[in-house]
Amino acid sequence: MYNALTALPEMQNRSTSGNSGKSGERSNDDVKAEARAKSKGRFPWLDNFFEFLSDSFRPIIGILLGASLVIAFTAVMEAFGVVDTRSEDKAPVWFFLDAMWRSVFYFLPVMVAYNAGKRLKIDPWVSAAIMLALMTPEFMGLQDNPAATCVTNDALGTETCSIPILGMKLLLNNYGGNVFVPLMMAAVAALVYRFFQKVIPSSVHIVFLPFLTLVIVMPITAFLIGPFGIWLGNIIGTGLAWLNSNAPFVFAILIPMLYPFLVPLGLHWPLNALMLINIDTLGYDFIQGPMGAWNFACFGATAGVLALSMRDHDKVMTQTAGSALAAGLMGGISEPSLYGIHLRFKRIYPRMLVGCFAGGLTIAILSLATNGVTTNAFVFTSLLTIPVFKPMGVYAIAVAVAFFTAFAAIYFTDYLNKEEREELRKRLEVDYEGGETYADTDTAPAAVPAAVGAGAGATAVSSAGTSAEASASASSGAPASASSGAPASASSGAPAEEDVTVVAPVSGTVISQKDLKDPAFAAGALGTAVGVVPTDGTVAAPVSGKIISVAKTGHAYGIKTDDGVEILVHIGIDTVKMQGEGFTPQVEKRDRVNVGDTLATVDFDAVTKAGFDTTVIVTVVNSKSLESVTETSSDAVQAGEPVLSVRM
Repeated sequence: MYNALTALPEMQNRSTSGNSGKSGERSNDDVKAEARAKSKGRFPWLDNFFEFLSDSFRPIIGILLGASLVIAFTAVMEAFGVVDTRSEDKAPVWFFLDAMWRSVFYFLPVMVAYNAGKRLKIDPWVSAAIMLALMTPEFMGLQDNPAATCVTNDALGTETCSIPILGMKLLLNNYGGNVFVPLMMAAVAALVYRFFQKVIPSSVHIVFLPFLTLVIVMPITAFLIGPFGIWLGNIIGTGLAWLNSNAPFVFAILIPMLYPFLVPLGLHWPLNALMLINIDTLGYDFIQGPMGAWNFACFGATAGVLALSMRDHDKVMTQTAGSALAAGLMGGISEPSLYGIHLRFKRIYPRMLVGCFAGGLTIAILSLATNGVTTNAFVFTSLLTIPVFKPMGVYAIAVAVAFFTAFAAIYFTDYLNKEEREELRKRLEVDYEGGETYADTDTAPAAVPAAVGAGAGATAVSSAGTSAEASASASSGAPASASSGAPASASSGAPAEEDVTVVAPVSGTVISQKDLKDPAFAAGALGTAVGVVPTDGTVAAPVSGKIISVAKTGHAYGIKTDDGVEILVHIGIDTVKMQGEGFTPQVEKRDRVNVGDTLATVDFDAVTKAGFDTTVIVTVVNSKSLESVTETSSDAVQAGEPVLSVRM
């Protein structure tokens, strides 16, 4: 039903991230679609083929990962001398553990056949049943029939048996772990299934479609597709083995440099299939070792993004990169990093490729005297599976080089270009105190920067998650000291027409920005600011304009003037934690105020008793978009006296 609904014309080009109303927001599916669109060429059938490959494997990533971790555990036990996994007289418990992971890899053809059938929109159990037929005791038992003959392949060290059936020679291959055969079989089964789907009345589909597909495709698979798939896999595997043996230096660098471009498009699955074939035919695989260099370069780049996002206090990217890094290092899964981060920022890939090259080069140099880095098990390349590879030391050094090279390249040169970092500075939704954020980044004050610095106590002005308004049409009639074109105050003289004067909201002692006890305000994270230690409990409007937001706890107020100056009045430091106790708001969002109108009455004794700083902070939120904002007082002030001068 979900697939049918999403296929409707009305549902096309819609984001699945929940942010379809925001420009620039892309879901993981959007990123995948864009990446794959770049590979679209003149041959649509080729694009569809690789999509078919990818969709046949993607649903079983989880179970493959689970099995690979069981393999990794047994490899660690063997490395510590606890067990010889190849011994025929090992303890029964180790045979039991073998069954856990071997169930996945032996019956992998059935899983692939099911997914392939589902991708081709036929009954997936039909394609699965065809592969199961080739793995039954009856089929495998034909090797023991007196009519069967067997031939040994000296090159591969394997034995192939055959038996005549109805005058035709049937090769009795072991299809456990093979993936080429189910992929080809599913394609043929889909053709047969759809043909009969058209010619047979729908009322008897459930009876005849599975029956006719089985009786036709099962013999075709056993006599033709199966032997061809085994032969094709052996040829490709032998060719790669030759390249690895005769040009190991090139091979070790080529694999990690190719994978970053194959994985986003789902084109890596043929190589993954070859890994399984290598293990089945050669007894070991030589692709996974160099591939590990790519994976750890990918994770290193993610770690670099994580470090930068933590430095910038970018909570969203910190969560994204943190979870992606955990999935990578612990599970060997690169997709969260790729789709969540790397494909979104164009500076990452060139830097990650440096890590891929460094890791591959390390393997090439350190394994010159050997046959490269190999493994006798199919695993996901993570920290937990390092013991599976031989020589383990060479592999560990190579993946460490790949990881830290990519990390350094990202960390020291940034993953954002100038435009992206400026966009981050403008759009970042941060709550320095209590988790409040601008609900709509399109309407948040344009000058809210990334929170660079320590975890601060300022709050991005909001009212139960509402945002500052992008266009507030405040009424005129402000006092002469509040808006442009009027004198700032009787005592200060008339500033230039383009100036706006911000006055003290309370009487008290002025605190300059650098001396504010809130790191975010002191660092200018929310614009140029000044503080006043209050001597009374009435907090007034420092400018005339429109109230664009009121914190639900009553401790912060946003005002926008006719000239577009955005002011935040923040009462106390960390006072959001008081949950509104001691604060009595006197205005609401969208109210219009003049200079001196009461914003709130505050019980500052209660604030002090609760252990919080009472300093009332006034900041020009959009300082970066203005010509200048300067402090005009450093002494004791009365409410209504100038503290900041804004030049537009």
